[in-house]
Amino acid sequence: QVQLVESGGGLVQAGGSLRLSCAASGRTFSSYAGGWFRQAPGKERETVAAISRSGSSTYYGDSVKGRFTISRDNAKNTVYLQMNSLEPEDTAVYYCAAKPTPGDYYTPRATSEYNYWGQGTQVTVSS
Repeated sequence: QVQLVESGGGLVQAGGSLRLSCAASGRTFSSYAGGWFRQAPGKERETVAAISRSGSSTYYGDSVKGRFTISRDNAKNTVYLQMNSLEPEDTAVYYCAAKPTPGDYYTPRATSEYNYWGQGTQVTVSS
């Protein structure tokens, strides 16, 4: 069982940066792949980024490639999302998620693949 708590959201002007953190409970977090997702009002939840157990493999959604970076520190049981060059279209509730995976090669991308979810943190980008 893993519990996830996001932090770091807020209001920022277009072009600015934010770093989201996802703190996980449990001593086996290094056995879980991690992901960041977002959901804007009236839209489906979309994949932002995903990272494998050790961090050796990552995936990014097309809309954030080159602007966002996912990373993790397993010693701190935390996954991060560095968001640069933010745009008003990035406004959404951001969720982190975790999935136990058998090996480090696996970077799950779909929301349906993840077992554990945080409560979300609001990111608002003003123009």
